This record gives sequence, structure tokens and C-alpha cells, in this order.
Amino acid sequence: MATADTFTTQSATSSDAPAGSASAATTQGSLLVSLSPLDHDGLQATLANLSAAFPRETLLVATPDASPDNQAEKPGATAESYGATGRENENLRIIPYTATVNSPSSWVLTAPDYFNAYKIAKDHGATSVLMLGAESGKITPETLRAMVDVVDNGADLASPGYVVGPRDALVNAAILYPVTRSLFGTKPRFPLAIDLGLSLRMAERLATAAQRFTAINQTDALLWPVAEAAAAGFNISEVPGVVRTLPQPGGTDLNTVLARVAGSLFADADAKAALWQRVRTTQARATLPQSPEHSGDQPPDITPMLESFRIGYSNLMEIWSLVLPPNSLLGLKRLSVTPAASFRMPDALWARVIFDFILAYRLRTLNRGHLLGALTPLYLAWVASHVQQATDAAAAERHIESVAAAFEADKPYLVSRWRWPDRFNP
Repeated sequence: MATADTFTTQSATSSDAPAGSASAATTQGSLLVSLSPLDHDGLQATLANLSAAFPRETLLVATPDASPDNQAEKPGATAESYGATGRENENLRIIPYTATVNSPSSWVLTAPDYFNAYKIAKDHGATSVLMLGAESGKITPETLRAMVDVVDNGADLASPGYVVGPRDALVNAAILYPVTRSLFGTKPRFPLAIDLGLSLRMAERLATAAQRFTAINQTDALLWPVAEAAAAGFNISEVPGVVRTLPQPGGTDLNTVLARVAGSLFADADAKAALWQRVRTTQARATLPQSPEHSGDQPPDITPMLESFRIGYSNLMEIWSLVLPPNSLLGLKRLSVTPAASFRMPDALWARVIFDFILAYRLRTLNRGHLLGALTPLYLAWVASHVQQATDAAAAERHIESVAAAFEADKPYLVSRWRWPDRFNP
């Protein structure tokens, strides 16, 4: 683990008022709340909810001064000076900062967010960190309090269990959650959560991982907090029932998002292979996460998804045959002629497909960009299958858990292929 001396080459605050200077030293507190950029209304709502959640505690609130409303303020300002009213807001101490390393993303946390949060926490004497992603003004005070209480009670990582619809967050349900759970034996549903409660040592570990990317100017790099905590042997806890708006990657197509997220996850699995090959898989959840019921909406038409899959089957077979074993290719062939009404992708087939893509990513069987692009039609086939099975919230959760169980059951295949890749050569 890095020591404090690791973070001497970059500063999270502007050169005019460096963290650790006299102005920074006057702003102390045990909890640092690190915010993503917010507009005026979003900032006011977030400050109000923080005040309600922590009415008797002094909080340090770090807000990037990319927001025009924040640029004129100085470290140590109160929430009231930001337009928030109420006597309880006097407990919030605002730390506007100019990040030396800026995050290029507005919908997900990236390496600079973790680096800046730890640097500010260390410089201001905080002992824990609450990181809040975009659109944080809609997170309830109860959730904010719960995430901090979990850390105060001994967890190093508090991960939110977001309440999402049965057809929402499907990249997470199809790939991120089952892969992370099967490899590391962890239960949090959202390995790429945008809101996190962190102990100081967890914040330091994430900042150390982040600096490996920021040092080479990969400021859009994603980190995987659940995997990092598991690798360090830290305590992980999930905060259930978190209701909030999850920001979307506006203006970015599915191919780009899937390649970026899946590619980062596959690379992290490669980097941590020595760990997850020794980890036993976890038990199934005792209770399923909450999910809102349908509001009478009609399920989406899966015809375009199936057409994309069938076009992919016709055009990408040369690539798929380099990655997938004969049994998987046979399963895909059957799916390619299955009518929409009865279209179901077997959970075991999907787990094997993803594991073989992870292996191909590691072995560089082909150009990684081409490899990840070839995953999109297969993912759309999984989505079409999930939509068919997600007749209500409970059915959607059962399917997601069934998929995760299939990944766990097939983990020995991944371990075997990882250690002896030449046993199968498609």
C-alpha cells in the first residue's frame, strides 16, 4: 500500500491555495464528502440533504470549481455562503478546488476522482470519505447517513445497492456483477457504483491505483472498488435500497460504452488473476435487491436486438471462432434460428462466452478493439433474452441471480484455461 509520500507529484488543489497550507489547515473534519461537478440547483439539493443527514457533525465538502457558482468561494466557506439556508448548514465546510488532473467523464467515476478525493482527505485530516457521483442531489439523507454509518462501523467500502427497474443497468447485470461476484466472491450488485463510502485506507488504496493511470495521462481510466477491496482483504458492505437517478453516458453509443467498461473489467481481471484464482465463490444472496415494479409500460421490442445478433452471427463468425469453443458456437447457431417468442440464451452459455472473451483479451487472440466490438451483438442477444424473462421485478431479479450463479459454477473452467491456455485452441 502506498504511503503518504506517494502523493507528492500532483496536487488536488490549485497552486494558489494548496492543500495543507494555512487556509486548508483551518478546515478540518473527520468526514470528507467529495462531489462531482453539479449545477447550482444540484449543489443546493446535495448540501441540504447532507445537512439533514448530519445535523450535528462538521463535514468537509469538496466541490470542483468547474461549476461557475463555486469559483469565487474560498476554502472554509459554509454552505450558507453557497446559497443554502438554515442554521444546520453551518456544520458544512466547503472546499472548492481546482483539480490538477481532471476527470473527462460526467457519468461515472474515473481515476482522477479517486486521486483527488484521497489527496484532499489526507490534507484536511479526514478519516473517512463519502464520494458522490453525478446528480447526487437526489440521494436521500437516509442513504447518505447509512453509507457513512457502515464505514463508521468497520467497513472499508460501503457500496450502494441501487434500486433499478427490471430492464435497467443491464451491462451491470449481464457482465459486471456476475464476473466480479464469481471471481472475487463478493456480493455487491454494482461493482462500478458512482457513490461510495470509504475508510481512509480504502481511499488511499484507490488513489494509489488511480495514480498509475493519471501518471501516464489515462484520465478516463475506470477503477473497480469492490475488486480493490477484495484484493486488499478489506471489509466490504452493501447498503441496500439506494434510490437515485443514475446518470447516462449521453452521446455515446453502445459499442463505445460496452468496449470501455468491459475492456476495463477484463484488464482488471488480468491484473488480479493471482488473487481470484485462490478465491472461493460466495454463497447466493439471502435476500434479493429491491426493484421497482413495472408502471404499466410495454416491454421493448426485441426484434432490433435479434437482428443485430443474427447479422453478427453472419458477419463475425470468423472472429467468434477464434475466441469461442465449438460447443459455444453450436449454441449460438441454434439461437440464430430461434424465433423471437421463444428466444432464451442459456445462462451457462452466456457465462462461457464472457469467460472466453476474458481469456481472449488476456491472450491478445486478436486486436482488443475488434474483440470488444464483437461482443456487442452477443450482449444484445443476452438483453433480448433477459427482456423476455423479466416479466416483473421479481422475475428479473431471479434471472440476474441465476446468471451470477452460472458464472460461479463455471469459474473452474476459467481458472483451468487461464493456467493452461493451450489445452484448447479454437
